[in-house]
Amino acid sequence: MTAPARTRSSAELIRAEEPVLAHNYHPLPVVVARAEGTWVEDVEGRRYLDMLAGYSALNFGHRNPVLIEAAHRQLDRLTLTSRAFHNDQLAEFAESLAELTGLDMVLPMNTGAEAVESAIKVARKWAYEVKGVPADRATIVVAADNFHGRTTTIVSFSTDETARSGFGPFTPGFRIVPYNDLAALEAAVDETTAAVLIEPIQGEAGVIIPDEGYLTGVRELTRRAGCLFVADEIQSGLGRTGTTLAVEHEGVVPDVLLLGKALGGGIVPVSAVVARRDVLGVLRPGEHGSTFGGNPLAAAVGSAVVDLLRTGEFQRRAAEAGVALRDGLASLVGKGVVGFRARGLWAGVDVDPAIGTGREISERLMREGVLVKDTHGSTIRLAPPLTVTDEELRSALEALEKVLMA
Repeated sequence: MTAPARTRSSAELIRAEEPVLAHNYHPLPVVVARAEGTWVEDVEGRRYLDMLAGYSALNFGHRNPVLIEAAHRQLDRLTLTSRAFHNDQLAEFAESLAELTGLDMVLPMNTGAEAVESAIKVARKWAYEVKGVPADRATIVVAADNFHGRTTTIVSFSTDETARSGFGPFTPGFRIVPYNDLAALEAAVDETTAAVLIEPIQGEAGVIIPDEGYLTGVRELTRRAGCLFVADEIQSGLGRTGTTLAVEHEGVVPDVLLLGKALGGGIVPVSAVVARRDVLGVLRPGEHGSTFGGNPLAAAVGSAVVDLLRTGEFQRRAAEAGVALRDGLASLVGKGVVGFRARGLWAGVDVDPAIGTGREISERLMREGVLVKDTHGSTIRLAPPLTVTDEELRSALEALEKVLMA
């Protein structure tokens, strides 16, 4: 009988990655092997409370039983047809997602960056065919400190030099204005503007929440200027902020909505451009596509995600637990926390730089059994699964206090 293969340790697996994996990430030194709900376990069996949830891809928790069951059912039937043929899951997915968002049509893709790239193409096509912008002159206005992905075109309008440096020449056609500045936005919009593309809350920048009235102002300005309002809700959407979409906090309906991450339930990559019919209607066969976009496995999981959101349970949980999160963080201000921003179960926490960088704080929390991720400087992000319990949230905040006061 062949002896069972020896399981490699966390340290061995991390060392094994070094020569064979591109170094485009700098992960925390934890090797996850199993997960359930809000908890993950490494190869040695150590358990950690997940307070990142895959940057909101795991809003419904690890291995949510409803979503796992939907995936299993579909795996036993059909996984991929490509869009060369129809499949029996796609219509239901598109119908349910359009209904959930209050928009008309869906363009299914895979990753968040693909959704953003698709929206850029659609906005330009709409500008030429509907608005009447002269060929190749369409512009899109974006916000400084944005994060929409890392493809060549997207980093062309990033202000993060780590994302940009060494990757030029850059795609033209973008104007960058300060976030949360309506006057600057209005000054940048003209007759060539196809769209204004913004995050309702800037995630990678540190969970930056704009002033009340900013999103309403963007909606009014774009309507007045005759251009599209494209809301990137890839991180902020699908329950994270206590509402289905973050734009709902101001009662705003964009022309184009970008979704991803949680849309795949933490099981498969699923993203979508959701928009008015006159916007997505500019696409014709052959002008855009994706072999895996709208595949039956993704559509089945996506439909199950929409079903979970229809109940309102996860939105309510994020809103209620979000109060406890804000209160807990407020109690740490002056005890190592110099400031924070929170909406629902999403927070950016600014730690006193004298205590440590965001990376150092994340590593210390990891040793306490809590997983978070740093962003710029001494800021860490908290975004637990929406299934997190009050006790788990308290435990995470207590670990943060311990690390800050050590």
